[in-house]
Amino acid sequence: MNKFNPQKLLHSKWTAVKPQNKEKHFMITEVEFDEEGNVIHCLIQAVMTKNETSIDWTELKDSSLWLQGWK
Repeated sequence: MNKFNPQKLLHSKWTAVKPQNKEKHFMITEVEFDEEGNVIHCLIQAVMTKNETSIDWTELKDSSLWLQGWK
């Protein structure tokens, strides 16, 4: 399980454990919070292709899907 502070998500780097379409390395490019400080929107971008996808930020906690940093 990856542990991190949601306040530090923006510009964080991630590696997909099972890359798809040769997209392995990603960066969080946009994070929106509600009035209580909860994440309501998170956008992740593939470094090589620049494809952006909305993601449920809690999926990043699953170390069988994502690794912190670029590995």
